[in-house]
Amino acid sequence: MTSLAASPTTAADRRARFHGLFEREFDYVWMSLRRLGVHERDCEDVAQEVFVQVYRRLDRYDPTRPIRPWLFAFAFRCASDWRRLARHRVEQLGEHPEPPTSKPGALELLGRAQDVDMVMRALEQIDLDHRAVFVLYELDECPMKEIAAQLDIPLFTAYSRLRNAREKFTEAIRRLGRKEGES
Repeated sequence: MTSLAASPTTAADRRARFHGLFEREFDYVWMSLRRLGVHERDCEDVAQEVFVQVYRRLDRYDPTRPIRPWLFAFAFRCASDWRRLARHRVEQLGEHPEPPTSKPGALELLGRAQDVDMVMRALEQIDLDHRAVFVLYELDECPMKEIAAQLDIPLFTAYSRLRNAREKFTEAIRRLGRKEGES
């Protein structure tokens, strides 16, 4: 992987580095936005906003740190802004398709479509601050120190949010499982 933070000699070099980052990480950002509750119909627009912000701050990226938690922090802020809009206050439950891609996506690896749908519905029942820590730790397997740093929260707060999110997720899965069993 080329260093994203190496000082660009030209604007063309900067654009080329950004284009490579965009190509490699678009699916990850898209899926992160879905996990954070952004409706599928809005994911492309919100992902575009994420990458606009990433482009503006590309020179601030520290290449000694993992790229995905850094990108997730942008996705988290954009998802938070998206959720604050009045038109997004009502959450939609239902199908959660994979990001548009020709490669197998992360959700495809999770298994059956029913399980994926249940996970997405359970995630929707966790508030955004807790969900961000849960997604980064449990699904993206990021170290807790990195999560705390990227979300700009104390380490113990991150652990507390993870514990609470796990409890809420487990409760939601049980509740959704009982509902499916009744059907």
